[in-house]
Amino acid sequence: MDGDGQEGTVVFVMGVSGSGKSTIAARVADAFGGEFIEGDDLHPAANVAKMASGEPLSDADRMPWLESVASAAASAALRGGGGRAAVAGAVAVATCSALKSAYRRRLRDHVALRAGKKHTRVVFLFVQIARAVVAARLSRRVGHFMPAALLDSQFAALETPSPREEPDVLFLNVQGEESPEQLADEAISLVSAALQIPRKT
Repeated sequence: MDGDGQEGTVVFVMGVSGSGKSTIAARVADAFGGEFIEGDDLHPAANVAKMASGEPLSDADRMPWLESVASAAASAALRGGGGRAAVAGAVAVATCSALKSAYRRRLRDHVALRAGKKHTRVVFLFVQIARAVVAARLSRRVGHFMPAALLDSQFAALETPSPREEPDVLFLNVQGEESPEQLADEAISLVSAALQIPRKT
């Protein structure tokens, strides 16, 4: 594939903390033979400490992190990661809250910057979930730096993507009664249809 063709796809699984992004993203990546990037692992120590103390991150805190996530995802898509180069380039799947439209623009722009002349497509899979469902999940979650007290700030910052204004956005609606397997299967179907590639056999 030459430099003017599509060299890969980055799928950002987005949504508030506790929505199930990591579980879904890991299974989507596996379904397409792609690489999974956990966005939370790329937060600098200062961000982790700030959130752990109950203080929401500012836009200034988030921007370098967004660039780190975009760079890691673009690199994974460009190098192949065991993915689908013969079909539509490799698929890399990264978790990132990407709550604001400005954050999503930064992710798109930084993937394009990292990819250079290689056309790397960016898709967002938005995990839509009610606050009450997330609150119940967070009350049971242990070992994560994001405390439940920051949930309100997450929903306050959330700007739901507009399909008319933002290209390549997929919506996964979570009611709270689905199993992880059911949600992952629906997510995989959404991505497969959007990218027009089958899951791996």
